[in-house]
Amino acid sequence: MVKDKKEIEKSVAQSLLRIKAVFLSPEKPFTWASGIKSPIYCDNRLILSDPAAREVVENAIAATVEREFPGAEALMGTSTAGIAHAAIAAWILGKPMGYVRGSAKEHGRNNRIEGRLEPGAKVVVIEDLISTAGSCIDVVEALREAGAEVLGVVSIFTYGMKKGLDRLEAAGVRNISLSNLDALLEVAVEENYVSADAKDAIKKFRDNPSDESWMK
Repeated sequence: MVKDKKEIEKSVAQSLLRIKAVFLSPEKPFTWASGIKSPIYCDNRLILSDPAAREVVENAIAATVEREFPGAEALMGTSTAGIAHAAIAAWILGKPMGYVRGSAKEHGRNNRIEGRLEPGAKVVVIEDLISTAGSCIDVVEALREAGAEVLGVVSIFTYGMKKGLDRLEAAGVRNISLSNLDALLEVAVEENYVSADAKDAIKKFRDNPSDESWMK
């Protein structure tokens, strides 16, 4: 199991590019739900469909929890993308696992948090992607309201957008991402997925998403 942070960043970036979980397309940008034109799109759900990538990512999540949050008593996945990753990593670590719904059920026990959560439990949230961080912070706040001590978040990938970083800081949430846009772009240039000019355009977008001058 790879445990070094830099090695994890590179190996996860290589896996995401290989299975096309991350698309880099400055020439034909994607349109996000917010309406923002983006040269990058990330679909980490594809990790689960590729056994080799899945092994890299789940072992990296487990190693990162051990390294960064040694006091963790349970893993809690975000719904829906983080659930499978939390389950597999928790199995590797031999720890309890649960998940947080986007909203409470409208039947049965009206649970929002699924799985046993003891008051004061030290938990780590498992998230697939950090962009503006809104949904991740919502999960953390739900767990805090339920009496958990949230040690932090382990996410698979982050764009590193200022809005997301600022939101996490304001909410007192520590996020550790397995890989990030800078690491991924270095690998992408090394392995000829994109040109150096395209790398610069994508970074320019990340640093100011509302400024579309990167498309020029």
